[in-house]
Amino acid sequence: MKPPAKPPSRTNVVLIGMPGSGKSTVGVVLAKRLGLGFVDTDLIIQSRAGRTLQQILDSDGVTALRDIEAEAVTSFQPDRQVVATGGSVVYSDAAMRHLRGAGTLVWLEVDLATLERRVGDYSQRGIAKQPRQSFEEVFSERTQLYQQWAEIVVDAAGPTTEAVCERIQAALASVVPTSTTDP
Repeated sequence: MKPPAKPPSRTNVVLIGMPGSGKSTVGVVLAKRLGLGFVDTDLIIQSRAGRTLQQILDSDGVTALRDIEAEAVTSFQPDRQVVATGGSVVYSDAAMRHLRGAGTLVWLEVDLATLERRVGDYSQRGIAKQPRQSFEEVFSERTQLYQQWAEIVVDAAGPTTEAVCERIQAALASVVPTSTTDP
């Protein structure tokens, strides 16, 4: 008989936020500063699917990408990692509960104008959105979900990557572990 899987520990830092918020960039630097590993869930998805996010969207659509993302995230067991998530992970309650059980959820909050400047042409970026949905509509829709799930909110619009990491570290030092149940 197989022993039960051990429950995930909250030894991870999970970065959530819009495309262009700096999750991957900040994640690598933060991992180095904290002495943790780094993983980007978009890369897990692409590796498993053997295609880019944009290729999945183009051939299978937004619902398929979100389903693939939810499955990849819920089957992933991070341990002492900084995890950069895809911006659309917040659409899956199961994925978000899984991530909350594994670590502290940190929202890299960035205003719309800054995101638009950073992302530029988002049409080939692999953003899980409906075909006619604007970037502003995606921003508005997801902002509510990021607010719902975030345990820590860090302004990541103007400062340097190092400054964002310092803000996250300061917030992590003062966070009290929360329940792993729904928000």
